[in-house]
Amino acid sequence: MKVVLFCGGLGTRIREYSENVPKPMIPIGHQPIIRHLMQYYSERGHTDFVLCLGYKGNVIKDFFLQSRPQTFTDCVVSAGGQKVEVLGEAELDWRVSLIDTGIWRNIGQRLWAVRSQVEKEPMFLANYSDGLSDLDLDGMIRRFEESGKVACFLAVRPPLTYHLVDADEDGRVREFRSSSSSDIWINGGFFIFRSEIFDYMRDGEELVLEPFTRLIAEDQLLAYRYEGFWRSMDTLRDWQSLQDMVERGETPWLTKNDGAPGSPAQRVGFS
Repeated sequence: MKVVLFCGGLGTRIREYSENVPKPMIPIGHQPIIRHLMQYYSERGHTDFVLCLGYKGNVIKDFFLQSRPQTFTDCVVSAGGQKVEVLGEAELDWRVSLIDTGIWRNIGQRLWAVRSQVEKEPMFLANYSDGLSDLDLDGMIRRFEESGKVACFLAVRPPLTYHLVDADEDGRVREFRSSSSSDIWINGGFFIFRSEIFDYMRDGEELVLEPFTRLIAEDQLLAYRYEGFWRSMDTLRDWQSLQDMVERGETPWLTKNDGAPGSPAQRVGFS
């Protein structure tokens, strides 16, 4: 199944980092977050990617044009660098379509811009490219297929704790307490679509506004609730949290190993 990755946003909420590189290229450990996400899909059998480029798209394109299997795994170099032997298992092949979808476009416009890449597919996957999860993707796909609906999105609980304030109009505080987000579900940025999604879209519209409203009106939108691991990278604090996890060897989004350099899930090539 093809995977559409939205890579063109400005990353304004993490601007301290994304002014230098596009958000999908911000490194988590020794590799950019988009590669972590692509490994997630690859381990589950989905290796045909469509990247919707925009802001600093040339940086993302250069990354894939210059990447080699030995970049992210152990290797032996000889003959003055002319010969490179990759150690361990053979590389996996990814097919990566790099499509310029413009700088000032929203998610819906980016999907509309690559519709020729996926509109003949019975179903395809899509992702905001700024979050990671250990979601049972096969289970989500099965539930979506059984539903017969046109679109599905991952619904997650935000990993946040709020300080709730109960105060009078004059500022007198009656209660101040901590509360988790246990009653809140948000869009986790993992999607599954049938090709009919384009029948619900109009050029220029944001994906989760007008098109999703039309889907809801016809009962064609499924929310797949998941309470396992999920983290988005919206702020520097979020980035630091993911960075700390990788440094501890905790990569729950990878199924084959702990994500350590040189392990099988790190050995991925591009075609």
